[in-house]
Amino acid sequence: MEVLKEKVEEEEAAEREAEAEQAARKAAEKEKEKEKEKEKEDIILSQEELLDLEQKLSEIEVHIPEIPVAFTKSTIDTSTLPESYRTNTAKEELLIQVADNFSRQYAHLCPDREPLFLHPLNECNIPKFVSTTVRPTLMPYPELYNWDSCAEFVSDFLTMVPLPSAIQLPEYLFSPTSVLKYQKGNCFDFSVLLCAMLIGAGYDAYCVSGYASQEMCLMDLTREMCPLLKKPKEVIEEKEKVIPKKYAIKPARDLRSKFELAQQAKKEKEIKDAEEKKIREEKEKLLEANKPPPDPMHGLRIHAWVLILSGKREVPESFFIDPFTARSYRTQDEHFLGIESIWNHKNYWVNMQDCWNGCKDLTFDLGDPLRWEFLLLGTEKPYLSLMEEDEEEEDLAEDDDIENLDKEDENKNFDMPCSWVEPIYISPKDFETRSPQGKKVIQYKQAKLEKWTPYLNDNGLVCRLTIYEDVDCLKPIEVREWYKNREDTLEMRQMDKVSNWTTEYFKPGHFLALRVHTYKSMIPETERTMEFYHKARVDGLVKRTETPRSMTEYYEGRADFLIYRHIDYGPRSKKFSLSTAETNPRPMLKITERFNRNPEKMADDDVAERIFVVSDERIQLRYHCRDDYITVSTREFLKRNEVDNKGNKIIMTPEMCISYEVEPREHTKKLLFQYEMMMDLKNEERLSKHQVWESEMEVLEILKVREEEEDTHNLTVSIYDTKRNEKSKEQREAMERQAQEEHMRQVEAELDYLAPFLVQLPPGEKLTRWQALRLKDECLNDFKQRLIDKANLIQSRFEKETQELQKKQQWYQENQVTMTMEDEDAYLTYCSQAMFRIRILEQRLNRHKELAPHKYLALEEKLYRDPRLIEYLKVFV
Repeated sequence: MEVLKEKVEEEEAAEREAEAEQAARKAAEKEKEKEKEKEKEDIILSQEELLDLEQKLSEIEVHIPEIPVAFTKSTIDTSTLPESYRTNTAKEELLIQVADNFSRQYAHLCPDREPLFLHPLNECNIPKFVSTTVRPTLMPYPELYNWDSCAEFVSDFLTMVPLPSAIQLPEYLFSPTSVLKYQKGNCFDFSVLLCAMLIGAGYDAYCVSGYASQEMCLMDLTREMCPLLKKPKEVIEEKEKVIPKKYAIKPARDLRSKFELAQQAKKEKEIKDAEEKKIREEKEKLLEANKPPPDPMHGLRIHAWVLILSGKREVPESFFIDPFTARSYRTQDEHFLGIESIWNHKNYWVNMQDCWNGCKDLTFDLGDPLRWEFLLLGTEKPYLSLMEEDEEEEDLAEDDDIENLDKEDENKNFDMPCSWVEPIYISPKDFETRSPQGKKVIQYKQAKLEKWTPYLNDNGLVCRLTIYEDVDCLKPIEVREWYKNREDTLEMRQMDKVSNWTTEYFKPGHFLALRVHTYKSMIPETERTMEFYHKARVDGLVKRTETPRSMTEYYEGRADFLIYRHIDYGPRSKKFSLSTAETNPRPMLKITERFNRNPEKMADDDVAERIFVVSDERIQLRYHCRDDYITVSTREFLKRNEVDNKGNKIIMTPEMCISYEVEPREHTKKLLFQYEMMMDLKNEERLSKHQVWESEMEVLEILKVREEEEDTHNLTVSIYDTKRNEKSKEQREAMERQAQEEHMRQVEAELDYLAPFLVQLPPGEKLTRWQALRLKDECLNDFKQRLIDKANLIQSRFEKETQELQKKQQWYQENQVTMTMEDEDAYLTYCSQAMFRIRILEQRLNRHKELAPHKYLALEEKLYRDPRLIEYLKVFV
């Protein structure tokens, strides 16, 4: 039985294991199916997400901005250009043929020379001779009357665009008007515009086509010193030689050893030569380090610039102008490597001189046909005479032949056609704006110069020069800023980044007469120096220097002849926890005052220096020195209280006044005189202390005013600047509004009130009495209806404003608890404005009700007196 039970149990266990295995297989199969379904769902979801992502990405469009070509024909709108830009006149066509013939002869005679720049295409693809592109124009601005201001304007106003090819002449030469309009151009565009302005200003200017260095062609100024950093050359004044007098005293004999003096001079010379050699070697090393790398296209880079010849406008010597930088150069400068041709608005010259040494050996005598070959015979330049002096006296027959030949040449002369360019015009806005977008940045050697248009910056900043310590311009050591149109008359600010000193320069006109302010901090009682326009001040203060423990003032032109005051301070007492300079001033230890010579007083009575030793209660006086004297009189007073501790009056004693007089006088030794002088000096001491306190208060006021001015930095606007002057603008708008209202009143007065009703009648027929009465009634009824409509319109607006105000008040009552101060202020502002509008509408409605009957009666009277109706309505009058 037990064996059977065990077998049954084993079979049941085997069945249970089989069922468990089968259940596990089914569960695994289900999990696999679930995973497959999940993968399918994930795939479907991923596909849907992918489709959704693709759809969203397809909706996002990115437009790549087209990089505009520097300045080409495609960037110019030629549809608005005049006819002279699109076509050539017969004379211009003939000139181009002459130029082509000249070019062929030139290429035949000089096959090794580069082609000439004669007639490039303009913006309309029309060939134009280069001389006709120059349109001399005198600008209406006095600032553009000199060459330097003209060059600076062109340099600032235009943006440099490099040539398409550094070694080939450009295919296009645009008109100066297009260059000014788009504010871009290459070196030829710059030169033509500048040359036209200079010729218009009266200079003998020419455009030059030639070769220059890489730095000049690419406007690379990183190896040039900023012009603002160049120090003016010091003019050494030659001392007049003193002619020795016949009976002058012989100088003392020099008893020093000449050998020792010679050895000492020799040693000093060796030391000086060694120092100079060391400095020279350092300069050479620096120049070698800053020397640009060799240019593989040296001497081949094409460039254009401007030449100004001497003669006109009192120009003493010919010179070059680089239009990119507005800098002038000598004609022998090493940056200019050669010249092919030059031209102005009258002629064209080709350089026939050798440029192996750059432009150093060139002669700019355009009348010499051996050096400069001209295109047209008509030129104002005098020709050189090739005849010797002994050949000038020739036979009359030969003279006649020469005159006949000259006449034939004159008949063959070809004048330069007029310029095809429209007059150059620079609007006042462009002249003021100068730089494109109002800002221009120029990088110099260890310096960066930034320029802004006036009024572009809120603080009036127009120029900033940042000076760096390193060549990479990473460590600034000094910043200089220039300002314009400031109310506080601030003109320049110089900040030393190393020492943290700031210096501000002011123009005349500041209400505190401030001229220069140098400081480290705007905190009172720190190191600072203030300079003033002393003629604009009552006290004649020129300069004030302050430190934590002293203050020094310098004066000029005072009635009391005071020129100097120095105050020494002691440490401030710590009585008050919250003390200021006003409530707890610094204690004065000593006041030193110096005076100029008063010619109305004797030298022994004229004080030169007065010292109030406050800490020791002493007063020291030093008088001026007499003529031909070597000593001066002095006095020292020991101050005492007028009464002692017991209340007894102190009497003046000789020990209280210590004096030294060059020539003793009787009245000065009297105690009464000394006592009166001491009393006067006590009063002067109190007055000096009060003036020192006023100076301290003035310093605090200046610092406070300067902080307020820097926070507000208001700018001044000229009364003639109608665009920025708000007062004049409002006045002009008010005048225009009044004129428009007057015009509308006149138009209304001229309106025919019967015209709309007369149109309804047949034209050409005479009115009948019945028609006249109907016209009158219709006109009056229409006018009456318009008056009623206007009253209804005003009433509807009144009701609308009232309803909105009630809604706003209801909203305020509901949200009053949770409202902030800003919401409450906004609510009060709205209520004030709404009540103002409601009152205005109420007044307008009342006024309309009052005037409507009068207007109706006035129209009725006009109808009865109208000449077209008077004969039919006279019965009713």
